[in-house]
Amino acid sequence: MTFKRSTFWTHAKVDRRTAIHGGVWSLAGLSMAQLQTLRAMDHGQKGTRFGRAKAAIYVFLSGGLSQHDSFDPKPDAPANIRGEFKPKATRTPGFFIAEHLPRLADCSQHWSVIRSLTHKSNDHSASHHMMLTMRSDLPRGFDPSKSKSTDHPSFVSVAGAALVDIGSRGKNNLPPAVVLPERLIHNTGRVIPGQFASGMNPSREAWFIEASPFTASRYGAFPEFDFDHQQRKDNGAMRKFGAPSLDLPQFLAEGRLEGRISLKERLDRQALALDKAGPSMDTQNQLATALLTNPKLRASLDIRGGSEEERYGKNAFGWSLLMARRLVGQGIPLVQVNLGNNETWDTHGNAFPHLKDKLFPPFDRGLAALLEDLAASGELDQTLVFVAGEFGRTPKITRLPEHYKLPGRDHWGAVQSVLIAGGGIAGGQVIGSSDKDGAYPKEHPQSPENLGATLYHALGIPQDAAWKDATNRPNFVYHGTPIGVL
Repeated sequence: MTFKRSTFWTHAKVDRRTAIHGGVWSLAGLSMAQLQTLRAMDHGQKGTRFGRAKAAIYVFLSGGLSQHDSFDPKPDAPANIRGEFKPKATRTPGFFIAEHLPRLADCSQHWSVIRSLTHKSNDHSASHHMMLTMRSDLPRGFDPSKSKSTDHPSFVSVAGAALVDIGSRGKNNLPPAVVLPERLIHNTGRVIPGQFASGMNPSREAWFIEASPFTASRYGAFPEFDFDHQQRKDNGAMRKFGAPSLDLPQFLAEGRLEGRISLKERLDRQALALDKAGPSMDTQNQLATALLTNPKLRASLDIRGGSEEERYGKNAFGWSLLMARRLVGQGIPLVQVNLGNNETWDTHGNAFPHLKDKLFPPFDRGLAALLEDLAASGELDQTLVFVAGEFGRTPKITRLPEHYKLPGRDHWGAVQSVLIAGGGIAGGQVIGSSDKDGAYPKEHPQSPENLGATLYHALGIPQDAAWKDATNRPNFVYHGTPIGVL
């Protein structure tokens, strides 16, 4: 594989054999499982799974999923730690998750969980930046109130650009990375940092398919699982999952149709505008042309109706996961799916009824359908799926009676659980562990950098890859070591 030097450079690194024999791995705190993975990362070594995944789907749970109440239950802990949910046995012997994820429990052979991912922030914006960029260090001048060009670029932008420039993905003018169904926006209206290409060339920006207009106080998988965290009686209109906008450049978006029009009519109108632009279009406009004029891709965006919608769920979570599955099936290598707008999973209060009745039913159904669908078609082995939020939740249950009627859990960056599946990763594994209270990693702590390295490695991105910023300075892609799950 070779890089197009106009965009990506490589940098010298310590030889793997030298690092291993010299004891570098022990100083870096690598586990034996990670060491075995490092030894297997010689690209020519027989049996390696380097580059096995052809596509990846990042399911992001903005707000922060509680590890205790999902993938790392603590049934033997005191009541103020273990919470209200009981553990449920999965299909994998000895592997238990929360009782309100029955469909995922029944297909545990398809996925694994990392129970020891950790970073040092309890702040929403900083933690979003960490888990969307796979970097636990904040950039100089980081501003939690807005995105800046000095932010680290998002994981999907970096990986998408790398796949294009090594010539292995993103052909036929298809965008290498897509984010759907909405940007992450705080209820005050500020846009969350970490989700954009930032200092990279603007052409590296992921495509945002806007199918879910921002509404400040409505959360969850609308329409059937729409809710408000504080259970206020009247907090605005219901959210709607509409015909997606592909965020065309302003000069092409002039005169765009407003109001209720069909998906086909909207795409036809935008495709015509692009066609009139002719050969003067830049790379971004060419990508738009591919999206808007390719019949199969356009059909991928029209997810309403049919048996697939029934299986995934007739709600924003199900529609988003179904759209992601169709897009990777058409050759788009990276899709980030935001399951809920900012703070949807921020369960400070009313946590247990909202998880049980509003969040877990559509999440469990849609994600299980995605994994089973990919497995049935034979595509799961080449499609990496991973699920994370910006942080976990506090081990002890908390009360904020001035805002919520019932208890919940606060922000907690010290540990969270991450679901990972496909791309050559065996299912039914538990990687790492948290302590008895689910407060800190106990075994094999992992960082956002290690998670990012695992994903880059599975997608076939070489360890010496680097991207070039506006000043022609090379920036490394890898900042960690792949976790020993491949």
